[in-house]
Amino acid sequence: MITKLSNYTLEDILPHRGNMLLIDGIVEADETYAVTTSVIRPSYPLTDSSGAKSLIMVELAAQTAGVCNGLDRIKEKGVDSSKMGWLVGIKRAKFHVESIPMGTTVVTRSENVHKYDKLREVSAVIRMGETVIGEITLQLYQL
Repeated sequence: MITKLSNYTLEDILPHRGNMLLIDGIVEADETYAVTTSVIRPSYPLTDSSGAKSLIMVELAAQTAGVCNGLDRIKEKGVDSSKMGWLVGIKRAKFHVESIPMGTTVVTRSENVHKYDKLREVSAVIRMGETVIGEITLQLYQL
């Protein structure tokens, strides 16, 4: 069941603030997956005049995973519960571009493929238009 997102802000769901909040919008989400949009900006880490380095996709995948896992937290513990972040390990990352041009909108879809207590394995795909530009598998653990 897709969660009614109008009830929550990104700040309700994620611990990220300021320049480290890379997600601009949530397209859809529930407690197992999320689809987000992000516009590549000069304020992002790992940027230069050519755009954002491909490694930024790891953080986009992690924050998108944070959306579905944040919604899961809200469902179980309430909106005012601790937004403590997750430790993130990169199990696999395949980048199809070296950088993403400034102003480009990317769409990230992250899904919990395994969930056990405070451990998650997340599969993410990042697209620029219809083109897949990154495929990432993350392992998350919440302290």
